[in-house]
Amino acid sequence: MNEILFLIQILIIIGFALGALKLGKGALIAWVAMQALIANLFVLKQITLLGFNVTASDAYVIGSLLGLNFLQEYFGKEEAQKATWVCFFFMAFFVIISQVHLLYRPSLYDSTQEAFVTILTQTPRLLISSLSVFWIVQQFDIRFFGFLKRIFPQIHFSLRSACSLILSQLLDTILFSFAGLYGIAVSMMDIILISFAVKLLVIFCFTPLIRWVRT
Repeated sequence: MNEILFLIQILIIIGFALGALKLGKGALIAWVAMQALIANLFVLKQITLLGFNVTASDAYVIGSLLGLNFLQEYFGKEEAQKATWVCFFFMAFFVIISQVHLLYRPSLYDSTQEAFVTILTQTPRLLISSLSVFWIVQQFDIRFFGFLKRIFPQIHFSLRSACSLILSQLLDTILFSFAGLYGIAVSMMDIILISFAVKLLVIFCFTPLIRWVRT
């Protein structure tokens, strides 16, 4: 069942990413920021996929970077750079305001406080690691995608985007694994390999669909 939901999730993300592209630059910038926020929130839930224990958020990270690639392809590098700062700004806002929200003393009639504590209480190390790594990966993706666009302008967008996403997600996986999980996880190599394999699966699902739709 999880594998079917995984494919549905990818189709939904691609559909809305293309919808944001149709709506224009502002919608794409909002899309990048929203995907980043959702990824950082949903990363807490672990699922079993193809026999591996993974998080449910990798597709949203890739969806956010796909939005950046759309921005750079159709609106220029400056707009993609602007989107990274907008994304970082709202991610920082979410981190701060979520901790303020937890400080409110719940009423006797409240039944949600424990759920909010479970979802919103993360260690400072994980929050800082997530924010820092995501911003670094966004900057890398913008520069590498721009490089591919200059060197291989004749290659279809989907293939250039796939190449930049693969390297970006390799960097993301390695940096976040060491920054956020080193000393906590039993086997860093297992986490890196499994997480990157899932991300590759997402990218390989994205690429032919994007190529087919854009063609």
